[in-house]
Parts: sequence; C-alpha cells; structure tokens
Amino acid sequence: VASLLLVSAGSSRAEEKIKPIRALLVLGGCCHDYNTQKDLLAKGIAARAHVEVVIAYDKDTSTSHLNPVYEKANWAEGFDVIIHDECSSDVKDLAIIERILEPHRQGLPAVLLHCGMHSYRSEGYPKAVTPWFEFTGLQSTGHGRQAPINIGFVAPDHPVTQGLTDWTTVNEELYNNSENKL
Repeated sequence: VASLLLVSAGSSRAEEKIKPIRALLVLGGCCHDYNTQKDLLAKGIAARAHVEVVIAYDKDTSTSHLNPVYEKANWAEGFDVIIHDECSSDVKDLAIIERILEPHRQGLPAVLLHCGMHSYRSEGYPKAVTPWFEFTGLQSTGHGRQAPINIGFVAPDHPVTQGLTDWTTVNEELYNNSENKL
C-alpha cells in the first residue's frame, strides 16, 4: 500500500509540471468585434485544452494598421503556436510580411481564423502567389454573405468522420477562393 501511494504522489507531481502550450492570439482590424473575440477565444481555448493564451489585441479598426506585436524582430519568441485572427488586408510591406512569416518558415505552427486567411496582400505579386497566400495555401480575398451552410460527410464510415452526421450551420460565410492553384 505504501509503494502505491508513492507512485500515485509521483504521478501527480509529474502532471503538475507539464507546461501548458503557449499560444499568441494576434487579433484586430476591421469588420469584426475583436474586442469581444479576444476574451471569448482565450477563455474558450483555455477551458478546452492545456493552453495559456497571450493576447496581442490591436484596437485600430482599419485594414492598413499593423498589430504592434510585430514591431519586434523576435515577436514570436517563447510561443508554441500563433493564432492569426487579424484583419490586415492592406498591410502590403513585404519586409513586414516576411518578418511575420519567418517564425512559421522556421517551423512555428499557426492557426488562422477568419480574416487571418485574407490578410497581407503584398504588392508586386500576382494575387495567387503572395507570400501570405503561399503560407495559407489558399488565395482568399474575402467571403460571401452570411447564410446557413449544409455540411455533408462523403465518407461517414472513415475513422475520422465515423459517428458524425450531416448538419447545417448557423449563419456562416464561405470564403471566396481563386481558381489559381498555389
């Protein structure tokens, strides 16, 4: 019985030492209520996973303002993942875009939410081959009107989709994507 208690106490200490994933949530810009989103996303993520969310919120509501977090060359240092939720479609300076992309090119994972998909449309590139669109893997310059979207599973017996059933979303937006392939 004594050795069982020691093992149990040791396991408890090991679990306490597991550090949370450090996520940087970068958000701000036009068109959405980022002030509300920042708190909802941070609390929702932390409630569902062992993640510490650091918020880099930019109050500027234009599409041409760069989030101040990117002013530092080592802006991503100390983070395990970056969550891009900024609407910065008119930030076109290639040097800035390269600074944002560099940590990701070095292997830092990213999650892109909504407007993060259609930001940083650098000049001097054909629309489909901008560095940001190469990074996202998709050229998206906007989205359509909000409407319910029907979700259907073409392989319901596949291990990934097994147990899921077709459903319809609340009002959502479909992204406008180029026919050009990246």
